[in-house]
Amino acid sequence: MSKHFPIKTLIDLAQNDVDSAAKQLGRVQRERADVEAQLEALIRYRDEYHASFSQSAQTGMPAGNWRNFQAFIDTLDMAIEQQRRLLATATSRVEAAKPEWQRQKRKLGSYEVLQARGDAAEARVLARREQRDADEHAAKMLRMRHENVN
Repeated sequence: MSKHFPIKTLIDLAQNDVDSAAKQLGRVQRERADVEAQLEALIRYRDEYHASFSQSAQTGMPAGNWRNFQAFIDTLDMAIEQQRRLLATATSRVEAAKPEWQRQKRKLGSYEVLQARGDAAEARVLARREQRDADEHAAKMLRMRHENVN
């Protein structure tokens, strides 16, 4: 029914933009999830290492081992802090990608509404034309019957 080729072209372009924005959003969401998983793994490893070391330290240990442990924990803490910064950056990217995807969805929705309105207007014109043709046919039949009666 639709003869609205320009709007169809706009809808196709807008759909491509939505798809592209959705892919970008999905990519940054996956990246954020990966960064978050790495952070959780680092925290878990630090906690496990700390617990294991604390348990072995209860039986006594040389001062050198204690310094090595503290240096390693400090290194892990720095890695955790760096990963937290990466997570904050990844979260910012996700938050920046969401509005673009939403904007593209709204634009596509607007074009689809315009197309629906155009299709409805076209349907109304067609219905009026069909009604007019039916009325003309009925009038013609009535005239023919009237002529045949006379």
